[in-house]
Amino acid sequence: MSKLAQKSGLVWLWLSLLLLVIDFASKTLVVGTMAYQESINLLPVFSITYVHNYGAAYSFLSEAGGWQRWFLSAIAVAISALLVWWLKRLPATNKVLCGAYALVLAGAIGNLYDRIAYGYVIDFIHVFYKDSHFPVFNIADCAICIGAALLLFDAFTGESPKEHKA
Repeated sequence: MSKLAQKSGLVWLWLSLLLLVIDFASKTLVVGTMAYQESINLLPVFSITYVHNYGAAYSFLSEAGGWQRWFLSAIAVAISALLVWWLKRLPATNKVLCGAYALVLAGAIGNLYDRIAYGYVIDFIHVFYKDSHFPVFNIADCAICIGAALLLFDAFTGESPKEHKA
C-alpha cells in the first residue's frame, strides 16, 4: 500500500492554502492599486473592476441591511468545518473529491476573511459581452465554482467515498 493511500484527505489542505494565498494577494493588489469602482479593460470581454459585494453569489442579500454579514460568515464557518471533517475521513487517494473539498474550502475561507475584516467581499474579475455583464467575482469564487463542478463530476463518475482508516 502506498504512503498516499495511508493518509487522510487532509494532505490536500496544501491546495486550499495555495488558493488562499493567491486570493489574498490578488485582492491586496487590486485594493492597493485601484480606486473603488475603477475598471481596467484588458480584453473586449474582460476587465478588472474593483467592487464591494455585501451579499452572497450574484449580490444575493446585498441590500439586506447588514445582518447578512454575520449570517453568511456563520454559514462559511460551518461549511469550512464540515469540509475539513470530510477531508479527514477521506483517503488522500480520492483525488477528485479531496480536490473539490479543498477548492470549496479555500473559497469559503477567502470570502469569509473579507466579510469579517471589511464587512464585504472584494470582487474584481468582470466578464461581459456587449451589454450583457456577468456579476463581478474573485479567485475565491472561482475556487468554489470549480470545486462544485468537481463534486458534480465525482457524483456522476466517481466511486463512492470510502472512509480513511487512521
